[in-house]
Amino acid sequence: MSELWSNGPIPFVGTDDPKAGMGFRYYQPDRVVAGKTMAEWLRFGVAYWHTFNQRLVDPFGDGTAQRPFDRYTDPMELALAKVDYAFDFYTKLGVQYFCFHDRDLAPEGDTLRESNKNLDKVVDRIEQLQRDTGMKLLWNTSSLFTNPRFLSGAATSPFADIYAYSAGQLKHSLEIAKRLGAENYVFWGGREGYENLWNTDLKREQDHIARFFHMCVDYAKEIGLDAQFLIEPKPKEPTTHQYDFDAATSIAFLQTYDLADHFKLNLEGNHANLAGHTYQHEIRVARAAGMLGSLDANQGDKLIGWDIDEFPSDLYETTAVMWEIVDEGQIGPRGGLNFDAKPRRTSFTAEDLYLGHIVGMDTYAAGLLVAAKMHEDRFIEELVSTRYESFDSGIGATVEDGSATLASLEEHALDVPQADLMKAVRSDHLECVKATINNYIIDALAQA
Repeated sequence: MSELWSNGPIPFVGTDDPKAGMGFRYYQPDRVVAGKTMAEWLRFGVAYWHTFNQRLVDPFGDGTAQRPFDRYTDPMELALAKVDYAFDFYTKLGVQYFCFHDRDLAPEGDTLRESNKNLDKVVDRIEQLQRDTGMKLLWNTSSLFTNPRFLSGAATSPFADIYAYSAGQLKHSLEIAKRLGAENYVFWGGREGYENLWNTDLKREQDHIARFFHMCVDYAKEIGLDAQFLIEPKPKEPTTHQYDFDAATSIAFLQTYDLADHFKLNLEGNHANLAGHTYQHEIRVARAAGMLGSLDANQGDKLIGWDIDEFPSDLYETTAVMWEIVDEGQIGPRGGLNFDAKPRRTSFTAEDLYLGHIVGMDTYAAGLLVAAKMHEDRFIEELVSTRYESFDSGIGATVEDGSATLASLEEHALDVPQADLMKAVRSDHLECVKATINNYIIDALAQA
């Protein structure tokens, strides 16, 4: 397999032989599905941090990763070698986009000025490789959580010097976004929350981070950065509670602080699970509010209670996600599917980086095929339409058109016998619905 990938792009092998090797079985970028190519629907991106920086550590063990660039010992030489390897990886994998945190790319210096200088050297190389390959930046972000100075947060830090440093680091990150043509810019509040409420001024911290976001909006306008700003919700871990707990909480925050016109949401499957939600739920909440921006593609483990960032392989979940996207018409105005995922600690070879992405890309391509067929048949649409049809006429229509009052509804209900009320209630036949979705998955993939 390594020899295959050293010679060219990952091949499409089709579905005839389940042991045909780890080429693509479902993903064909130019295949038209529901009026668009798969590449247009999915807009896959590679996460720089997991793919090229993650050493596959866990809370109980050192890293196991073996990477071709490990021979480099000088920090800047290593940083530049990673960029070269990354663009070769993107090209062979056949993705359109990549994503990164600023501190993924280059070593920090003793001062912000030194760190910016190191970063700019690597960005020079990225900019050249973008011109050579046509690779695009789905989004970048600033790592305001890794360094010990951020132990109590960045834009919610109780220490003004840290707040100022964070603003300076973010400013340069926005400048890089403009330089590299970022389609989006993500804010993930890794430590923007609290460990203990007894020593926390929650309102003051939220006021501070809202002001921080407004400054970012203002500076983006100043420099002409045309990128969609995104908030990425996560409920906890590493903090006890993070202020961007889930989609609904984040939307409420943005509306409260007059930021809703400037931000949308970047949602992640594993984060949804940590918040006690399904991935589909988070996407639906964002859609309902007109706040869906982009997606991170991964999954968790139902038996493990932390964010483990597995590559997605659950066909039922990707079908649910892609049904939401097909129904919406797009992931977001400029969104894509970024693989915020890493191989397991026991999958430590460079080859496994390709394998994980192939599985993820194929699983989402398969989900797209199933979702498109359900959408074509209007199975879900008719299911929902039938369930709510009593609001299309009669007393229900007065609720929807706004003419109903408590008095008019009371008048309608006062003398209706209980037996007649129960006639209005119908079974949802949920077991049948789930079985039908299973049938769509089986049948659509059998015909792929």
